[in-house]
Amino acid sequence: MGVIVENGGVLTTVQDIGRFGYEQYGLSTSGPMDQRAFQTANVLVGNDPNEAALEITLLGPTLRFTSPAVIAVTGADLSLRVNGESAETYRALAMKAGDTVSFGAPVSGCRAYMAFAGGLDIPQVLGSRSTLPRFKIGGYQGRRLEKGDELPLRSTVASLPNLARRRLEAPAIESGPRTVRVILGPQDDRFTEQGIADFLCGTYTVGKDFDRMGYRLEGPVVAHKTDGNIISDGIAIGSVQVPSDGHPIIMMADHQTVGGYTKIATVITVDLPVIGQSKAGDQIRFEKVSVDEAQQLYADWRRELAALQQQMEAPEPVGRTYRVQVNGQTFTIQVEEC
Repeated sequence: MGVIVENGGVLTTVQDIGRFGYEQYGLSTSGPMDQRAFQTANVLVGNDPNEAALEITLLGPTLRFTSPAVIAVTGADLSLRVNGESAETYRALAMKAGDTVSFGAPVSGCRAYMAFAGGLDIPQVLGSRSTLPRFKIGGYQGRRLEKGDELPLRSTVASLPNLARRRLEAPAIESGPRTVRVILGPQDDRFTEQGIADFLCGTYTVGKDFDRMGYRLEGPVVAHKTDGNIISDGIAIGSVQVPSDGHPIIMMADHQTVGGYTKIATVITVDLPVIGQSKAGDQIRFEKVSVDEAQQLYADWRRELAALQQQMEAPEPVGRTYRVQVNGQTFTIQVEEC
């Protein structure tokens, strides 16, 4: 009752919302690189938004179902296919035993998410099912998926209420420079005024060194007043470190928990998905916002997610037909009732 991996793809891992409370022991939180797409996939299949799903990077896996299931794929457009035929993302899809899901060439974005109605039957490690390959914990045996792996499902779900309505328009992923909003600090006082201006006005390119730990950027050098070294302190997801060479590095889901480089800014939560969907060659620009603005944007995001959940679970409207006479003419109207 589940899924057999026929091809693991480049990097396919199990991720839930993350592993919290263990950073003092050197364990990063992990979790999805694009939380918005991850949670949307879960809502489309009727799960808790934070349920474990698959994170698929660039070249996706081939999966064969051994039992009925309902899935949804969101995030990057990686040319989703069901039984060899092109299939829609951002909608719930009913799978039968024997069906296969695969991916073709990447079209846009970097990471896709596949959620399964009812969830994956994967044990929790320290309160989370997220994979942290550096420490070989969580997910499926603490590693990326490989050919021959078997992913069990917690329940067999052949269909869902409102299945046809469980669909959304896939959001566009920007093709030009992407704007990422940041809050300056905590060590912005270690940079020159010109250095901060260059950071906020320049255009940066994602270099070849990017992964779930961090993104190294190429572009205008950010000037320090002295150098980029500090006494090591804590790092949060989205922290923008600037070593002495002046090239920014954005810390992401599997980041180290402490570091000794100056941090000029932190990417706000709602814009972390922009980084998570970027790959080598993509361009990024930074825009300064306040803490209040960041909190308001996050609150708006949470309200959007709650509204989406209500929309997916709302009863199917029932239609009634009425005949109405107006000026001797008869009209038929359809009225939807919930």
